[in-house]
Amino acid sequence: MADAGRDTEFDAALIGLARQGAQAIFVFPDAYFTGHREQPVAAVARVGLPAVYHFREFAQAGGLMSYGANFPGAFRLAGAYVGRILKGEKPSELPVQQPTIFELVINMKTAKALGLDVPLHLQQRANEVIE
Repeated sequence: MADAGRDTEFDAALIGLARQGAQAIFVFPDAYFTGHREQPVAAVARVGLPAVYHFREFAQAGGLMSYGANFPGAFRLAGAYVGRILKGEKPSELPVQQPTIFELVINMKTAKALGLDVPLHLQQRANEVIE
């Protein structure tokens, strides 16, 4: 495990993980990196580690793959909650809701650049495969 709070710390954290023998990484969701996704994706590419991200935008930006909640679905749930509250329901009486739709996005260009063979059955399960 390594912490990096900004893009200047990301390279050093990744190099440290690679030296410790990491063979792959999972990049946890972070507001800064989500808004600046090109930097962590480029840093991971420089180190040559396969990485899984939480948001589809990272795979679209060149990351290997992402697996996480579908945001349009989560926003629909939030909108329905707001509607219930506006109709008079008490927020404290509403059940806690969690995302129900998750999506897998695989970037095959990145997999090829890393020398990885993504099994066909995994590609078939993906919601999106970037060629």
